[in-house]
Amino acid sequence: MMDAAVRCFARHGYQAASMDDIAELAGVSKPLVYLYLGSKEELFTACIRREADALLGSVAAGVEGAELPPDERLWAGLSAFFAYAADHPDSWLVLSLRARTQGEPFAGELARLRDGIVAFVAGLIGEAAGAADGAVTGRDVDALAQALVGSAESLATWANETPGVTAKEAAATLMNFAWAGLGNLMKSERWSPR
Repeated sequence: MMDAAVRCFARHGYQAASMDDIAELAGVSKPLVYLYLGSKEELFTACIRREADALLGSVAAGVEGAELPPDERLWAGLSAFFAYAADHPDSWLVLSLRARTQGEPFAGELARLRDGIVAFVAGLIGEAAGAADGAVTGRDVDALAQALVGSAESLATWANETPGVTAKEAAATLMNFAWAGLGNLMKSERWSPR
């Protein structure tokens, strides 16, 4: 039923999706959907939470395991993120667009997801910055994590909507953009306006 709900919300949006549509797609009765999943608002919230947890879990699993240098850990995280968005387009659409446009309480659920991803990415950047002898400050790490996550969100949506763009290509694009800049920061080579 949850899979059917995610698919229905992704295709139609929160307002246009109906419990009848979800029940039909799941192959169950509408009363059964209400019995197990509650109101439409509760169901949409449950979908956002489930999909957010799955995305965070996928990214964490992509980075866990063998001891890797910071650039390879960031690459593994980006690769897992873009692969998840590509492999689960309905989930990504619910998280990246549908939840964002509905206000509270859904925006709060989405903020929880984003905060989790930003914290995770800040940890990866912080690991890399730790070897830079203080050239990258904690504030730099936080700002870079926000920028990287925002870029990843936009690029994942673009990649899913652009025929022929693979998750690996999208991840490589962002990795090249981010790592080159972070590499310069770690060498205390900052760009500044003239």
